[in-house]
Amino acid sequence: MTAPVFVVDSLRPQDLPGGDYVLDGPEGRHAVSVKRLRAGEDVVLTDGRGRWAEGVVKAAEGKDRLVVAVADGVREEPAERPRITVVQALPKGDRGELAVETMTEVGVDAIVPWAASRCITQWKGERGLKALGKWRATAREAGKQSRRVRFPDVADAATSKQVASLLAEADFAAVLHESGEEPLSVAELPADGDIVLVVGPEGGVSPEELALFAEAGAKPFRLGRSVLRTSTAGTAATAVLLARTGRWS
Repeated sequence: MTAPVFVVDSLRPQDLPGGDYVLDGPEGRHAVSVKRLRAGEDVVLTDGRGRWAEGVVKAAEGKDRLVVAVADGVREEPAERPRITVVQALPKGDRGELAVETMTEVGVDAIVPWAASRCITQWKGERGLKALGKWRATAREAGKQSRRVRFPDVADAATSKQVASLLAEADFAAVLHESGEEPLSVAELPADGDIVLVVGPEGGVSPEELALFAEAGAKPFRLGRSVLRTSTAGTAATAVLLARTGRWS
């Protein structure tokens, strides 16, 4: 079992006076009161943006304060290439958090919530801000659970026109759709740059949206014979892309 990961606001050499880091607040409380870490145990600290450090617990103080000795300083994990972004249509209920959780665990780099025309769920006002906050919190927790040190970016909710602009700038743009003549598993993928994949809602991508995305350069692809739910299709497709691009090799 690898060492547990804890997220810190900043992780720079100047944040380690004397080689020690004091983990407090909610993360410190989780480490001390929930994980019950004690002196001598290994931990990993990360800012979730690629900077990380291995450490050993020196002391647990009170209920929410952990003193960590960092011996080898701060390291930085480069962003992996090609970068994989999934445009995820808004599912019903808590299936959005499920999609974010599993895509994060698999290794997606960015997630764009999409208010597709056939989405039953629509993010508006305070409700939308609350839902976006849940997606971002889920990505953070799933990143920790899967021992990542570079968490996926979760963007603001996008309109179809904004998604089209994103697709137009991609090195490989695709829409998961049953009209695709070839499976994603045989698509010609770039070795670098940006891959953007669109996952539609339960009601499917509308003909108007398909046409808009096609104008932006996105082709339809299918995953296989079975039809996946919107909350699982992005995870399955990301796994295919990670294997095909060599990022899982």
